[in-house]
Amino acid sequence: MENSAVQSAPVKSSASQNSKAVYQILRNVGNAIVGKDGVILRLFLAILAGGHILIEDIPGVGKTTLALAFSKALSLNYSRIQFTPDVLPSDITGFSIYDKDSGQMRYSPGAVLCNLFLADELNRATSRTQSALLEAMEEGQVTVDGVSHVIPQPFIVIATQNPVGAAGTQLLPDSQIDRFMIRLSLGYPSHDDELKLLERRHGKNLLELVEPVITGKGLALMRNDVENIHVDSTLLNYIVTIVGETRRHADLLLGASPRASIALTSISKAMAYVQGRDYVIPADITPLIVDTLAHRLVLKQGLDESVTAAKILGDILGYVKTPSA
Repeated sequence: MENSAVQSAPVKSSASQNSKAVYQILRNVGNAIVGKDGVILRLFLAILAGGHILIEDIPGVGKTTLALAFSKALSLNYSRIQFTPDVLPSDITGFSIYDKDSGQMRYSPGAVLCNLFLADELNRATSRTQSALLEAMEEGQVTVDGVSHVIPQPFIVIATQNPVGAAGTQLLPDSQIDRFMIRLSLGYPSHDDELKLLERRHGKNLLELVEPVITGKGLALMRNDVENIHVDSTLLNYIVTIVGETRRHADLLLGASPRASIALTSISKAMAYVQGRDYVIPADITPLIVDTLAHRLVLKQGLDESVTAAKILGDILGYVKTPSA
């Protein structure tokens, strides 16, 4: 779901190196993904906030290109698994193998030991394989044969999921969906954007238009700056109130957890950061509520099709008073 407030949010010009880098990163990724500035911005906000991203969409709209563009712009070590039912947990976490030279077991790293891991069509994998990502996403490590192996930092998972009803797929369980800070959808491009895509792509790979802007160390410094953004107690109360209302709503079987409150606070800090502020205002929070909370909500059975998580959140925002700036 596109949100115009997020889609049109500008990056304020500044003499600081970080503000210039933010602008260059968004511009570079935008060279490869045409007409989806809002999605690019929100995905980058989640990266700055230290979160993982779930992209739920049909094949062919640019999900993989988007992940590759960010890995290139941020100079991140990138790995990808195209999930199928025969992918094993060990393909993700790695495995131990006997080394005849040393006479000991040697750890062979799995695909997840990288900076940016693309879990392509994760819902085509078995539940056991899906769950292998949980420890890595939550704790930044994997455990093989009782030995923990730390994943390099920064570490970002971008997972894609096919829409409901796609053949050979099973939706991710609620426990795993809750690990993703934000859920996004690219959607079809407009007529003009698709035309621009064809013209830009003629004779070249769009990823060739993406230049490295910062290194992993630079991203770590940005994340540290985001973590230090100030959030007033009235805004923290606003976030907790909204999340609390999802737990009491008549149409919801399951509301958002405290992890959702933490995620919304963190990504709101990132929004303030790209706007060139060291403090959060209400306008940083409200445009991100649906993308951060909707995928964590479980609706009751038997509701009218018009009742969606996004609509419920819109209703909550209608009666929860927004703090003044």
